[in-house]
Amino acid sequence: MRAEDISLAFNLETIYESANFNINDLDKVGVVGVNGAGKTTLFKVILKDIELDSGKIKVDNQKRIGYLPQEIVLEDKDITVFDYIMSARPIDKLNKKLTNLYEEVANSDINKQDKILKQISKTQEKLEYYDCYNAENIMMEIIDNMHINSNLLDKKLIDLSGGQKSKIAFAHLIYSNPEILLLDEPTNHLDVETRNYIINYLKKYKGMVLIISHDITFLDEIVNKILYIDKASKKTKIYTGNYSTYQKKLKQEKELKQRIIEQENKEIESLRNIVLKYSNSSGKRKRMAESREKVLNKKLENRTLEDKVLKKVKLNIKPNREGSKIPIKINNISFGYDKILINNLSLVINNKERFLIVGENGVGKSTLLKLIVGSLKPLEGNIWFGSKTDIAYYAQELELLDSSKTILDNLNTNDYSEKDLRTILGSFLFSGDDVFKKVKILSPGEKARVALAKIMLEKANLLVLDEPTNHLDPETQRVIGENFKNYEGTIILVSHNPSFVEEIGINRMLILPSGKVTNYSKEKLEYYYKLNTK
Repeated sequence: MRAEDISLAFNLETIYESANFNINDLDKVGVVGVNGAGKTTLFKVILKDIELDSGKIKVDNQKRIGYLPQEIVLEDKDITVFDYIMSARPIDKLNKKLTNLYEEVANSDINKQDKILKQISKTQEKLEYYDCYNAENIMMEIIDNMHINSNLLDKKLIDLSGGQKSKIAFAHLIYSNPEILLLDEPTNHLDVETRNYIINYLKKYKGMVLIISHDITFLDEIVNKILYIDKASKKTKIYTGNYSTYQKKLKQEKELKQRIIEQENKEIESLRNIVLKYSNSSGKRKRMAESREKVLNKKLENRTLEDKVLKKVKLNIKPNREGSKIPIKINNISFGYDKILINNLSLVINNKERFLIVGENGVGKSTLLKLIVGSLKPLEGNIWFGSKTDIAYYAQELELLDSSKTILDNLNTNDYSEKDLRTILGSFLFSGDDVFKKVKILSPGEKARVALAKIMLEKANLLVLDEPTNHLDPETQRVIGENFKNYEGTIILVSHNPSFVEEIGINRMLILPSGKVTNYSKEKLEYYYKLNTK
């Protein structure tokens, strides 16, 4: 894969400007850069979903590309998990086509037979590529290795949790047997055993892999190169080695550049002093001043420039009023779809408490949050709120955003002027005409920032947060962790991110499906993190 002078801009925002890179067929490449640098956009360019303004990315057209997006959307939601995974290899369709072609060639005249025989040959090649006689065994091996239990195989896609959808989409992708893999945040919902299987699979994978991930340990295990997208310069650069090696090299480059800048500044200052001292002189001194001025101008023209400092997210969530002493009571609630997920659950949460919900994939963590915020109703029992409880909800799949509206319209409220909203959006790195972008064209990281901005505007004293760090770069995670730590309200949290959980200071935790409430334990958090990173 080769990028040659690629340039792309959305309205007035430049993403790439004459960027170049080269990736070999068996390279495992981590694609890195701050949120909004153009990482996911690069994948969409490779997939030909987005057209470049100029330049080109050369990819062998014969190579089959497999793509795991950060936001999993499963189109046919009424089919079972088993049928969905099996559909990744169109073996039945190819066999039917082959049968029809054999019937056609038997009944056609000699002039058409050559053309049909070529189609038969191509169809047979595809069946061989998908290893049609061994395909079912391969699929069952993937299902076993990814710890997809038999009960899940019979479920319809519509009934899956966010973490389950990610795992099933990954299994479907692997079974499709692509020659190039594009993976966008692939570890967001993987339990430790599945994660280890994926690491080993990718290490042995005989093809090109491009991975966008904030999981440094995962990248270090797999990649042999880093493709860095520099948001400031709009360029790309390849670093040989894993992520940790890239960080060291980048640090060294910055330190060297800073030394060069300091040396140049000294030389410029020295030349400038000579020019000022002798510019009004005559004879040799004047000629020396004129000579030094030419050197000075050349140095000023070619001086090394400081790297542009990128703005950072500023978050300051404050409640509008003091919350109730008891903000929420959950009284004997039960809920389920085809089976009971939450059974006779009762608990009381105190004002300003930090309350964590843990459990394996599919046990109802996100479902419980939806019951708390009222988007689902309990089958039995009730949820009581204190008279001064104001709720704000951050949804894991960011479904509370209206994708058909602009960023500004998603925040629009009578309580704030447009000027106020623009100022607030500026704190979340949306400036100028950015605010008029439709949410549907934003990257997951940008959508996450819009969702955080909405929460800040609500000034609630009870925050219900479902995986708030999923789509954010490490620097933004640090910023919001610090803010939630100092937040003067109550937090109910589902998170797979141990460092973030530690940062905000959890008091107690609820373990699902048992419904047991315990004091916070780092050991228990790490245990459930290993079981399930959702």
